[in-house]
Amino acid sequence: MADERRPAEDFEVTADLPDSPINTTGTDHVTLVGSNAEETIAFYRDLLGMPLVLRQPNLDDPDSTHLFFDTGDGRILTFFVNDDRPSNPRPQRTGVGAVHHLSFSIDPERFVEVREALEDAGRGYNEFDRGIFHSLYTSDHNGLTIELSTDKWAIPDDRRGEVLAAAQRIREEDGADFAEERHLEQALDELGIDAEKFDLPDAPTGAGTP
Repeated sequence: MADERRPAEDFEVTADLPDSPINTTGTDHVTLVGSNAEETIAFYRDLLGMPLVLRQPNLDDPDSTHLFFDTGDGRILTFFVNDDRPSNPRPQRTGVGAVHHLSFSIDPERFVEVREALEDAGRGYNEFDRGIFHSLYTSDHNGLTIELSTDKWAIPDDRRGEVLAAAQRIREEDGADFAEERHLEQALDELGIDAEKFDLPDAPTGAGTP
């Protein structure tokens, strides 16, 4: 029964490795079922700037092609595409097992340029100051929500989990509903991480274009 399951609040938040039989070492790739090659490449390569690094048949379905894009740090996003499939810009289905959104990092120093590029491409977006990070939300040619996100501080990649876990503890001690900028700043100070803070624009929640 659902009411017998332990709630999320019962589980400890920590950056320590769990006592589990498997420990992953990172994200290798994420694969989505796409529409056609042309419009997939136009969005992910020509607008978002992800190099197309590999193209081959889908080894499990020879009627479709497997496209591999480098998201910017060697982590790969791939699509199964078929030229007979039209794109569908309607919003994606939601529910258990569905993909809510994909989030990609962008250079904080180019945040305004990225926002202007979306406008120039006729892509609607919403901009959010999320307290501990700053994001633009848009959608691809198949209605999948795409988040373009940047941290507010230059946190070393190998310490992000540690910083977020510390911010979580500080937030709970503070009695706040969600992690705010001050919680992350306190976490960095507590952990002795001297991270540069980026100059990002102020954004009323949900500011953007239709």
